[in-house]
Parts: sequence; C-alpha cells; structure tokens
Amino acid sequence: MEHTFDLVVIGGGPGGYVCAIRASQLGLKTAIVETRATLGGTCVNVGCIPSKALLDSSERYHKAVHDFKDHGIQTGSVKIDVKTMMARKDRVVKELTDGLNYLMNKNRITVFRGKGTLAKKDANGTTVSIALADGTKTEALAKNCVIATGSEIIRIPGFEPDSQTVITSDDAIALQEVPKHLIVIGGGVIGLELGSVWNRLGAKVTVVELLPDILMMMDRQMREMARRTLQKQGMEFLLEHKVVKAEKKKGSVTVTIQTTAGETKTIEGDKLLVAVGRKPYTDGLGAENVGVKITERGRIAVDPHTLATTVPGIYAIGDVIEGPMLAHKAEEEGVLVAETLAGKKGHVNYNALPSVVYTWPEFAWVGRGEEELQKAGIEYNTGKFLFRPNGRAKAMNEPDGQVKFIADKKTDTILGIFIVGPNASELIAEASIAMEFGASAEDIARSFHAHPTLAEVMKEAALDVDKRSIHS
Repeated sequence: MEHTFDLVVIGGGPGGYVCAIRASQLGLKTAIVETRATLGGTCVNVGCIPSKALLDSSERYHKAVHDFKDHGIQTGSVKIDVKTMMARKDRVVKELTDGLNYLMNKNRITVFRGKGTLAKKDANGTTVSIALADGTKTEALAKNCVIATGSEIIRIPGFEPDSQTVITSDDAIALQEVPKHLIVIGGGVIGLELGSVWNRLGAKVTVVELLPDILMMMDRQMREMARRTLQKQGMEFLLEHKVVKAEKKKGSVTVTIQTTAGETKTIEGDKLLVAVGRKPYTDGLGAENVGVKITERGRIAVDPHTLATTVPGIYAIGDVIEGPMLAHKAEEEGVLVAETLAGKKGHVNYNALPSVVYTWPEFAWVGRGEEELQKAGIEYNTGKFLFRPNGRAKAMNEPDGQVKFIADKKTDTILGIFIVGPNASELIAEASIAMEFGASAEDIARSFHAHPTLAEVMKEAALDVDKRSIHS
C-alpha cells in the first residue's frame, strides 16, 4: 500500500493532534485525517477559542461601560464595533490553526485533508479509506488507529437552525450585530458562555432550562451562587421549563414554554440559540466495517485503562467515549494512547479532571460535590471563604464569589474543590494538582500562598475545613 503508518489518527481536534504529536515524539510514523480545512477541531475553530476571544472582548466592553469610573478612568461614550470584534476573533483562530500546521511539519506528521472511514481490519492492520477534499480517494494502512472524531451539536426536532433566527453555537460566535432579545435553550456551559457574551454587549438574555437549575453537575450551593451572579448581571433564568415550539416570523421568533405544572406561556425574541449539548460524532466512521462497538448512548466502548476499543489495534479518545466532553480530557487521553503504543505507561486520573465555565466571574470545579458524596455515603467536612475580604480581590474591584473545599472527614483528603470567582479558571489548576497528588486540605492550608493574591482565598478555604481561617 502507498501509505503505511505506525499510527493513523482520525480527527484533528485537541485529542487527535496532541496524540499525533506525542506519538511522533516517541518515534512512531504518524498521520492525521481531518475533514476541516484547518486543524484544531470544534475547539479551536468554532468552540473553545473563538468563544473565549468573544468573552474577553465583551468583558472588556462591559468593564469600560460599568466599572472604569470606579477606577477614576473617564472613557466618555463607549461603543461596540461587533464586526471589528469578530475580525479579532477570527485572527486569534487563524494564528492558532497556522500554529498547528507548523507543529505538524515540525513533528513530521502526515496530514490528510478529507474524511476517514474504517474500511477493514486484518493481520496487517487497519485500512483507513480517505475521501480527500479535492474529490479523490486514497487509503492508509495503520498498524494502530485512534478514533478522535469529537462531537457535534445536538439538534432538536422542530427547532432546526436557519443561521438567521434559530441559531447554533457556531452562528452565535459569528453574529454581526447585538441581538435585542436572545433566548437560549439550555443552561449548560455553552448556553451560559454565549449568553454572557451578548448580555454584556447589551442584549436581553433569557435562558430556558428543563432541569431544576443550571450546571447540575456542579455542587448545589456553588451552582446557586453562580446563577445569582449571572442574574445580578441581568440574565434571566426560567428553570424547570420545557420548550414546546418555536414560531418564526420576519426577524423574530416566538417560543412557547411549559412549566412542570403544565402552564404555558410565550417569549418573543429576535434570536433563539439552541444549546442543549453535543453528541459523539461517528457518522460515516465505518465502525461496523471492522467491529468497533458503539454503546446505546452512541459512544464508542473502550477499556477505561487503555482506551482500547473492542478491536485490537484500534483506540478511541475524547468526546466519542464516556466522560465529560472537554478538550483537556481528550488531550490527556491522546497522550495516554501514544505512550502506551510506544511501550510506556500512560496515565489519566479522571478524579482530578477540572471543569470551567468562562463567564465572569468564572466558575470552576474538580472532584465531587456534597450531593454526590451524600449519595455515596461518604462523610466529609467543608471549608469556605469569600473573595470579598481578599485584598487582591478588593484591589481588582472583583468581590463576587467563593471557594469551597470538601475533604474526607476521617483522612482530610480533598474530595472536591469548587470556585465561583475571578480567575477561577487559573486557580483550579492548584486544586487539580493537589488532588492528583492525594493532598489533604491541611496540605493546602500549610502551603505558602503569595500575598496579595486571589490564591489566598484557596488557602483560607482550606483552613476553614478545620474551622481556623484567619480572615473570616
């Protein structure tokens, strides 16, 4: 066969390209098959990166309008140029995708631009059929293969997007003007982040959520605090409301919603963002051709320790397998597989996997919350500390939020850390490292934390587990 490799990775998102780079570093002849014209997957192209660029721009605008005067900064009339903001977002994405092309060349990784399908499996390896972007076809024989095809937007029947009135997250990061009233279906990470962008820029934002609260995977006390901070910024939440139908008119949409008691009402807006989550993308993968098992939930079945599928020599990582759909999870899984194939010992500790919501203030957590521990019958202690008394938070004029530690009652081992507050996305790294090394709350409490820093709130919350915080 013309193209033979030690490893072929199907999918060039964070999991796929990191897996390929690590495999090449370890001496494996490696290739990536990617349908997009650019590498980086959903995350870099239309997800994590562009949304964070817009979140940063919108937060700067919001501060200029509402907060600068407290610092003695007189700005006069502040206006938002959405087209310029979008152009900046596009530049950020291009710089990163160009950087990924450089990394492929640097690491001698072959990139096939096209759609990869598992064609057959025999003693020689796995044959991947590739429909190239130029309309031609080719094949690659892989000694080992990694499925890293990621996920796609869940679409609701009756709420089909038209990119004008009913939109997806892809559309919401490319709007050319601020909506008057953005209705969001879904109180998860995507809905909250994109809702925050347009709320800061002046849109009325209404979030409709079927469940009792937003971010149900988060500790209850902390998610309630998170919701209150967003409500204070003007976001409206209709919890335990089911969306029944959407009627499009010229330039507007009327959404009918229903309460748990069966009462119905309507909301009218000019944009409806459907953000109810994502599902594994396995369309056209050819799993049935080689015997790769897909579960009832549509995810590829793997060994949790090796990430091997039911077919020897074929692995799967990222959004297509069980677990949170997070880029950093996929990256570490990619490294695990690459190192395993090279004869090394791969490692992923899912108990230390952090999650972040990039609103402002940010929300971040790692480990288990109180409700989950109560269901498991695990006794625990908690420690909390607000950002409000913290010197750095006061200097930044960022008083909202809290850090919460949950530690085993007998051993003091940290079981979970939850943060609502400024720079939570950065502070959570300390929590993940602590849990990776099996730290106790006392370990954090007795460690130096520079003064004045926001990280001191972590130390105070850890001290509070033993009810001895200094500044409360």
